[in-house]
Amino acid sequence: MYEAEHEAALTIVTEVCTLTGRVQDEIVAAGDALKKGDRSPVTIADLAAQIVVSRRLAEAFPDDALLAEEDSAALTDEPEMSRRVLAEVQLHIPEITLDEMVAALDRGGHDGGDRRYWVLDPIDGTKGFLRGDQYAVALALVDNGTVVVGTLGCPNLPAPDARKKGSLFSAVLGGGTRERPLSADLDHPVHVDDITNPSLAVVCESVVAAHAAHSVQAGIAGRLGVTAPPYRIDSQCKYAVVARGEASIYLRLPRDTSYREKVWDHAAGSVVVTQAGGRVTDLDGNPLDFSNGRLLGNGRGIVCTNGAVHDRVLDACRSELELD
Repeated sequence: MYEAEHEAALTIVTEVCTLTGRVQDEIVAAGDALKKGDRSPVTIADLAAQIVVSRRLAEAFPDDALLAEEDSAALTDEPEMSRRVLAEVQLHIPEITLDEMVAALDRGGHDGGDRRYWVLDPIDGTKGFLRGDQYAVALALVDNGTVVVGTLGCPNLPAPDARKKGSLFSAVLGGGTRERPLSADLDHPVHVDDITNPSLAVVCESVVAAHAAHSVQAGIAGRLGVTAPPYRIDSQCKYAVVARGEASIYLRLPRDTSYREKVWDHAAGSVVVTQAGGRVTDLDGNPLDFSNGRLLGNGRGIVCTNGAVHDRVLDACRSELELD
């Protein structure tokens, strides 16, 4: 099942990685010009990528809804932004108009829930994108509350062929996880590592301390006896490195008791890991709930592991965070 959806997702994410990579190259070329807090390039890339994905999905699966991060406000409120986004999108869809771009963006306003819908994060990892570093294009299909297809485009992650950069990870429920270079069609299966002793694990965390609560994560690692330095990387690329066995643990700790994670931050990555043999739950050990709307139904955090160390990681997290 879902072969057509899987192939479409691969094609669409590959195309969008070309678009976002082009904009990121322009950011890197601009250098110091962007160090004054100018976030407009990432906004342009976000909007243009979502427009292209929305149009491609509408063509391939016209009855499917789309839940995505961006809306059309930046286009309708800022004429210069509209002009720049239109220029990027027309490199992929030459005939598109401004009104059609607005409609494509607003099509992503689906509320989620139990019916079949696609989930998109056009650029996951804004800070990494602006630094010229890691980010991910994340596209997933949710059917009756279950993520059944997930694709992660990681344009700056080293490919299986170390001479190239850019990897594409894809998973279909019940069909495993595969990786291929963005520049080629030849793929191979990937699996989580086989570490059973958590002291031998590598913990994957965000580059930015505010995102990862580095001191808290260090406490959890200490409880597990971990001695290896953390693998620090932005975006859902963290799910990708767990899926291919370069790290055993990725934690997303709750900011407070009321915080709920966004669906687009975890849909694609979670299925990529679980189909590679890993496990992804909240801090209570429950599978992630994608049937609750635009926010996960789960109340507390994300724990992603190779599966073998999962229960011990949950115990360490609860002890460090003093959770009931």
